[in-house]
Amino acid sequence: MKKLVLFLILITLFSFDTPKDDAYDTGEWFKFRIHYGIVNAGYATLEVKDAIVDNKKVYHVVGKGYTTGMSRFLFKVDDLYESYIDKNTGNPYLFTRKIDEGGYTKDQQGFFYQSTNKIVVKDYKNKNEKTFSIPDNTQDILSSFYYLRNHPNIDKLKVGESIAIDMFFDDETTKFKLKYIGREDIKTKFGVVSSMIFRPLVQSGRVFKEQESLTVWISDDDNKLPVRIKANLAVGSIKADLDGFKGLSSPFKIKSK
Repeated sequence: MKKLVLFLILITLFSFDTPKDDAYDTGEWFKFRIHYGIVNAGYATLEVKDAIVDNKKVYHVVGKGYTTGMSRFLFKVDDLYESYIDKNTGNPYLFTRKIDEGGYTKDQQGFFYQSTNKIVVKDYKNKNEKTFSIPDNTQDILSSFYYLRNHPNIDKLKVGESIAIDMFFDDETTKFKLKYIGREDIKTKFGVVSSMIFRPLVQSGRVFKEQESLTVWISDDDNKLPVRIKANLAVGSIKADLDGFKGLSSPFKIKSK
């Protein structure tokens, strides 16, 4: 419940490579409704805007997560993640992470220098600055989702195959792996949606119950939207369902109402 936006983005990392045809465009927005057990815990949104960085037109993607109702009374969450992404390469220029999770706060920005394989992280809360070495094409936590949606072979993976990506988060670069499980038609508030199922391999013991605690259903169309997410946590479980969307670059395919 305390990692709303991080939770959503982590479990939707499903490929790697240089993007080709965009699965998204400026104006895309969608929202998840998050349940902790039977409780409506909160919402998370992701939105794509336009911006200019170093005289270049870029995507400005914004992720927000927040608790609602009784969940907010018990554990207040207000998370903001931003990333500025090159429209041609899909690589990030800059990320912002401002979170407040039950009083635990972070206020950081990371500046990517892809040509020299460096990232400079400015921590405004602790008033310090650090420089890290990174591999080629390293993504931040938010840019990863958009970068990876564009992989041309995501719908051609065989059951059991795993893929990986380099992602910078919390002062380190992580090799994030994900396993393709298969396909399934699932019932959503919008109707029955054909989906591809993936299971990210995550570090156990910190947030999640075990390495394969996460399962994500991705729409089997050109948008590659996450439509359902389930996770077993160290305490309890979380389920997130697509609750609203607009501005998709391709039609959202619904098999039946």
